[in-house]
Parts: sequence; C-alpha cells; structure tokens
Amino acid sequence: MNTLDLNGLEEAIGYKFKDKGLLKQALTHSSYANEQKINKSGDYERLEFLGDAVLEVVSSEFLFHKYPDLPEGRLTKLRASMVCEPSLAICARDLDLGKYILLGKGEESTGGRGRESITSDVMEAIIGAIFLDGGMEKAKEHINRFILSDLENKVLFYDSKSTLQEVMQGELKKEFEYVLIGEIGPEHDKEFEVRVMSGKSELGRGKGRTKKAAEQQAAYEALLKLRDQGYVSKKY
Repeated sequence: MNTLDLNGLEEAIGYKFKDKGLLKQALTHSSYANEQKINKSGDYERLEFLGDAVLEVVSSEFLFHKYPDLPEGRLTKLRASMVCEPSLAICARDLDLGKYILLGKGEESTGGRGRESITSDVMEAIIGAIFLDGGMEKAKEHINRFILSDLENKVLFYDSKSTLQEVMQGELKKEFEYVLIGEIGPEHDKEFEVRVMSGKSELGRGKGRTKKAAEQQAAYEALLKLRDQGYVSKKY
C-alpha cells in the first residue's frame, strides 16, 4: 500500500489522517497480516470492534432525534437496516473501498475483494480508525455522510422481501415467485442470479453470493419499479 493509494482513499472519504498507520490497519485483512507475518493486532479486527460500537451510538442518536414518536422496537429495526452487512457493503461500493483492501493471496483468489462480509467490516474499521485519530465528532461526520444518508432506500432494501410480499399479495392481489436463472463461478465462490416473476412478467433481477442475497436484490429492484408506478409509498 503506497502513500498515493492512501491519499486517494482519504480524498474519497474526505478525511486526512494524522496517523496513516491507523488507516492502513483498517484496510488490512487477517489473511494479509498472516502472510506478511504482521502481529495479529495489526489487522482490522480490533478497529472493526471499535467502529461497530461508535456506529451504533451515532446511528441510535440520529434516529432518536429524527423520529421522536417512534417506539423502541421500530427504532431498533431502523437502526438494523442502516448498519446491517448489505447496507454497509453498499456504502463500501460507493467509495470503491474494495480496491484499497490489503488481502492475502488466497483470499484475493477466492473473490475476497468483493465479498460483502469483508467490505462491510472494513467500513466499520475505518470508523474506528477515524474515531481514534480525530475523535467522536469526526467519526460522526463520516457516519452521517456515508452511512446515514439515503435512509429511505436503505430501509427499503433491508425490508425488500417482506415489503414486496405485502405489496404483491396485499395491495395488488398477485402471486409471485423467485426463479434461479444462473450460477456462476467455482463451488467455493459462486454467484447466483435470480429473477422475481409474477406470471410471465419479470419484476426484478438480482445477483448475490447466496440465493437469499440474490433474492433480496431482485425484490429491491422490483420495489423500485413498483414505487415509480405508485404502488410503494414513502414511509419515512
């Protein structure tokens, strides 16, 4: 990892680290640390632990003030939609974070750079690194800018399968099903492609590392179309 790469990521996230080592650690996967014989504390896992806690506090405060009339149960569900692995992975893609991660050769060869479980962990590790380097306010600014934005679509994505079922079977009175249309890649690193069908009409299509993830993406694409047609209202 060279300075130019770090500078590029700093420009993308809008934060300059005083301690560049913290940013590099936030990008270091355990597979790379093992290959390079770096001390175990040199990978991102401890920073991820810290970043997860900071993210929970900031997102909880945000929701507490934004929705003063919502009960605890609904607030908890909303928070989960914003900080779940798929949502954080979407944020990571927006930053093109995958290209900066330091991976071991084995993890690299099996598609780790695009794996949601890794990119979402790195998002949290970067939060932890910013917190240590610049304090809570800087971490909060980062979270507000990259994670707590576009809330409506993130909630829609998180609830996509259940929301689609409500709309199709409730409002539209139509049956639908998920159809697996393809599997790409070796057994240990497959990508599934699914479409959601109502009769002969394709409502949406999605890809994912699991069938469930592909179905979630397909349901989300279907909901975006149905929202454009006025069948899915804005909840928040």
